[in-house]
Amino acid sequence: MDSTEILGQLPVSLRDELLQAFNNITTHFREGRWEPSELNSGKLCEVIYSILNGYVSGTFPRKSSKPANMLDACQALSGATSSFPRSVRIQIPRMLVALYEIRNNRGVGHVGGDVDPNHMDAAVVLYCSKWLLAELIRVFHNTDVTTATRMVENIIEKEIPSVWRVNDKKRVLSNKRTMKDKTLLLLYSENGSVNEVDLVSWVEHTNTAVYRRDVLAGGHKAKLWEYDRKLKTITLSPLGIDYVEGKLL
Repeated sequence: MDSTEILGQLPVSLRDELLQAFNNITTHFREGRWEPSELNSGKLCEVIYSILNGYVSGTFPRKSSKPANMLDACQALSGATSSFPRSVRIQIPRMLVALYEIRNNRGVGHVGGDVDPNHMDAAVVLYCSKWLLAELIRVFHNTDVTTATRMVENIIEKEIPSVWRVNDKKRVLSNKRTMKDKTLLLLYSENGSVNEVDLVSWVEHTNTAVYRRDVLAGGHKAKLWEYDRKLKTITLSPLGIDYVEGKLL
């Protein structure tokens, strides 16, 4: 599923701006760049506002632009006729206002606490951005929420700060993890099946036969993943997903 299919009703220029802004957010989050200046959701808000405004007015702009006042501009969209989806008139604009506020006014004044508030804010930005993109897909691809969410997950990798992509490889940034846990994290970071040869390379195991016997076969038996010995692919199971999200993240 590519951007032409999921956002085909939008002009190419706006579609490209949207996905670029979204990918910047997910990439920076994955790399631990949580400062507001790095995790720039402002651009995403401006692109989405331009899309909504163009949709309501009947003419999409060639490129996005920043409204003079994001709050007033988003509130004005509520005046569109009820022939437009409520998501376009009310729900997405209100989310844009909240996201824009975090971007502009949460970069200073963080004092005290045990949790880095920049990380907390970054998580809000990330998942608000996912929701916004899923809503746009739902509206402009005419699909349901579940399918739209799945489409979003299929065009990005899951954001796991402890998993680092370098060139065509991945690494788990902890030498204290067991081979099983490294395998689970790496499988979770991918969408779909992973080739055995890639996993062996990513976990940096020195003996494929031993890794296959002690890790892959064991995880398969425990139903953490499906290990297809014929195709030599590994697919994370729902039980494996629960394990990662409950114990490793």
